[in-house]
Amino acid sequence: MVERWTRERRLEHTRTLLLDSAEAAFADHGFAGAALDDIAEVAGYTRGAIASHFGAKDELFLAVVERRLQRLAANFDDVIGSFEALNDELVDELVKRWRGVTTGSRADAALNYEFSLYLLRNPDARERLAPQRERTIQWIADYITNHVDRLGGQIRMPAETLARLLVASTEGVLMGSHLDGQDLYEPYLQFVMANLVLRGN
Repeated sequence: MVERWTRERRLEHTRTLLLDSAEAAFADHGFAGAALDDIAEVAGYTRGAIASHFGAKDELFLAVVERRLQRLAANFDDVIGSFEALNDELVDELVKRWRGVTTGSRADAALNYEFSLYLLRNPDARERLAPQRERTIQWIADYITNHVDRLGGQIRMPAETLARLLVASTEGVLMGSHLDGQDLYEPYLQFVMANLVLRGN
């Protein structure tokens, strides 16, 4: 028996295809260079579908970024949540697992920088997204605090400061790895872990 799709499922399917197409286009051509007609055509729809689901180009771009942030949060939880102790093997295992849940592709690097440049060039969007960015920072800070405590460690600097450094530096590590052809994940994570020590040390 053929399964019948509900209206909600069809809408979600259309939205997913449009977001997939838009993510690739923004990564390849940047915000300004990505054409809505091309995005819609690759997804198998017309430009009207974009207007119906997202409205303007800015809203589509922000929806792409929001979906990526949600994936990052889920991947972060998968990577960190399973560790049981702070030890010498932690960095190697963390690098391995982090690579397993993030592609670290050229497209990722390009899209991350495109979003940062978009916010720098658009004060209204920056102001609009400021509360969301602050919530993300606080979520990461709370997550770090809770899991470091669970592992019997402590942080050398305020958790919120470390969270801001993580957000600010991660895209630079990804971009630098592609520009210079050097894998910076391991030294970056060693740098981060240097701020975590066993409680009482």
